[in-house]
Amino acid sequence: MKILILNPSYGDNFVRVARWAAKSRGRVQRHPDYLLVAAQVLINAGHDVSFVEAAARNFTPEQSLALAKDFKPQLLVIHATTPSIYEDIAQAKAIKEQTNCKVAFLGQHVTAEAENTFEISRGTVDYILRREYDYTLRDLASGIKPPEILGLSWRDGSKTINNPPRPDIDVNELPFPAWQLIKPEWYPDAGKKFPFLTLLSGRGCNNGCSFCRDPQLLYGHRARSRDAKLVVDEIEYDLKLYPQIREIMFETDTFTADKNHAVAVCEEIIRRGIHKKICWSCNMRINADLELLPLMKKANCRMLMTGFEFGTDEALRAVRKGGVSVEMARRYAKYAHELGFTIHGCFMIGAPGETKESARATIDLAKSLPLDTIQITGIATYPGTILYQWAKENGYLIPKDWREWLTPQKEQRTLLSYPQLTSEEIDALIDIGLKEFYLRPAQMWRMLISIRSIGDLLRKLYGLGAFIDYFLKKIGARIKKSSNPTADIDTLTQDKPASL
Repeated sequence: MKILILNPSYGDNFVRVARWAAKSRGRVQRHPDYLLVAAQVLINAGHDVSFVEAAARNFTPEQSLALAKDFKPQLLVIHATTPSIYEDIAQAKAIKEQTNCKVAFLGQHVTAEAENTFEISRGTVDYILRREYDYTLRDLASGIKPPEILGLSWRDGSKTINNPPRPDIDVNELPFPAWQLIKPEWYPDAGKKFPFLTLLSGRGCNNGCSFCRDPQLLYGHRARSRDAKLVVDEIEYDLKLYPQIREIMFETDTFTADKNHAVAVCEEIIRRGIHKKICWSCNMRINADLELLPLMKKANCRMLMTGFEFGTDEALRAVRKGGVSVEMARRYAKYAHELGFTIHGCFMIGAPGETKESARATIDLAKSLPLDTIQITGIATYPGTILYQWAKENGYLIPKDWREWLTPQKEQRTLLSYPQLTSEEIDALIDIGLKEFYLRPAQMWRMLISIRSIGDLLRKLYGLGAFIDYFLKKIGARIKKSSNPTADIDTLTQDKPASL
């Protein structure tokens, strides 16, 4: 079967496959690693697969349509997101009308909102692949009848049929991503050595954070780690395919969730001498076993992308971030810094019960830790998560339409508003935190002396440009709004999703 996998654009620099689908404050792009694993599954099954990376390349819908018409797919596959769902449907409709293909949507949003997606698509979407979709897509492409495909949702007339869920996939069976379908240079990120590739050393997460979307909607609350030899085989494969890459980013939710797995990967990297060829980074929790860090450093781990999240224990408990505390965050950051890791801190404002004082504590914590870079966002609230349901039931959720998950400029938007802390106050605190962290003389000096090469300099300049662009866009949006006070995001929407 001829299959077109489209990662659609939704305005310039929209990051579709990140944990927050939006134009990121850091103006980064994220590799479509999960989609490319599914693409390689299809290729291995003998299908003719074309991949259009419209998001990272900022293609217009017209450009995507032209490529689709040239390829003439029998099946169109789209990774849909909450804020872009209407535009995703519109692009699918245009391609379907020109090529007479079937249309399959997949991803977190349609997993949570299958019925609503079918309703608002008005016949455009034929299939929805719920949760972990690799083998569901292979079965569909191979001609298995819809009633027999696990994990598939489809329409029988006006009725939605949700087939039984598919069991978790054995991650050791999955192929490496079809990186041959993209170029690493399409994905800028000031925090990573450029160019880089991502790597999934497993799927799922053992933790139960109320806001975290992927474990709740796609990959489950059981960490499934790939065999360490396969993980390092993939690094060697990546280096052979793209010798120019300078870093591997382990995008696994938490690389150190399984200590034995992390030890085995590090030892295999060292045994093969990979640590002398390339550095790597990974996602971490602050309750990781600190005994792992020296071995990770020896294996040439460079940066720890760490979810500190909040500056009070109360806020951490409010989002069900179990087994962590502010004191643990301080110990972790101090030790990682002493070992020479670059530390990127991830912080949020807007936990249930958040106040100005607790938000201020988060900002102060970020400034007190030996961190190289940070990000601060309003807490992500996506359909299908525990946090979303709680916020909706209690009247704290602001959006009334899927497109309201972002600002009109496609930037991240604060989604919750409380009696004691409004969305406007959360937005202001985010900007205050970013400015106070990055504009400190000591922090600017830390970032300056960390420059060791032309590549480092270019990354820092890209990050500076993203920082300036973000704040200039915010100023421009405020000026535009003040000059036209009747303009509101509601004017951008027409159809209202039935579930909201």
